[in-house]
Amino acid sequence: MPDRLPPLTALRAFEAAARHMSFAKAAAELNVTPAALSYQIKTLEADLGTPVFRRLNRAVALTEAGRSLAPGARDAFATLQAAWRNAKRLNDNGVLTVTAGPAFTSKWLAPRMYDFAQAHPEIELRFLATLRIIDFDRDEVDVAIRFGLGQEKDVYSRSLIEEWLTPMMSPALAERVDSPDKLAKAVLIHDESISPFKTPMGWGAWAKAAGVTLDETHGPRFSQADHALDAAIAGAGVVLGRVSLATRALEAGRLVAPFEVGLISDAQFRFICPRGSEKRPHIAAFEAWVMDEIKSSQGFAAGRRLIRASDLL
Repeated sequence: MPDRLPPLTALRAFEAAARHMSFAKAAAELNVTPAALSYQIKTLEADLGTPVFRRLNRAVALTEAGRSLAPGARDAFATLQAAWRNAKRLNDNGVLTVTAGPAFTSKWLAPRMYDFAQAHPEIELRFLATLRIIDFDRDEVDVAIRFGLGQEKDVYSRSLIEEWLTPMMSPALAERVDSPDKLAKAVLIHDESISPFKTPMGWGAWAKAAGVTLDETHGPRFSQADHALDAAIAGAGVVLGRVSLATRALEAGRLVAPFEVGLISDAQFRFICPRGSEKRPHIAAFEAWVMDEIKSSQGFAAGRRLIRASDLL
């Protein structure tokens, strides 16, 4: 058969040698002798019917055939290695890798990690704090928690939190800013992490909902929600805080949210994993724990007037 592949060991030897451009380094990586590696490459060249390397005095160079073969061999082995790692992960229910945005990781997940560890000592949590698009196989991630408007396709996706925002400040500052109209003289901290969404979710929208007038052109601006919350905790001003991220600070009294009006975002946090993986024991345990934690922190909405931001348009 003209398209019959050479032995896998011969292709592996070629891929390593082409990547290192050295028979000695490739042999060391594969834990074989240089003579054995050279034999494997000669076997490949015999099957191909043409050399893939030019042997120089102290170096090697790819021939035209070698340059044609090298990218495909490299990609094929990278794909095979990724598939092998992912197949092995399916049998590993002792390690759970979770990715979430930096703010959610620092303000929601990290403070609760000890609680999860106490409830599930058999599971080791690993966090990847990033906002970039995740490929579950490539990045070796089990669960992604993402905040946004879209609904992912071809994955298991479950809504977690209906996000709402309300003014938050330190207890000391709240003694002076004890009514919404006094926000006009306060330093307003701006969390711009949700500014890309189409529905306005800033101070202007909250002021409209609350029936007050505010100058939102001034005040420090932060691209990360957790940094904006930290500034408010330090007493630098009043932040229109996202309750999901501020729960622990509110519970501890480091922040207070004294006003009645809250602004509901159209965006939501979602629990995402490959379809079918939600049934794996460690992922199912983590999902159940997350849902229990969310239920226990929903009391801050009691007695408030929550207005959906999209209704203000």
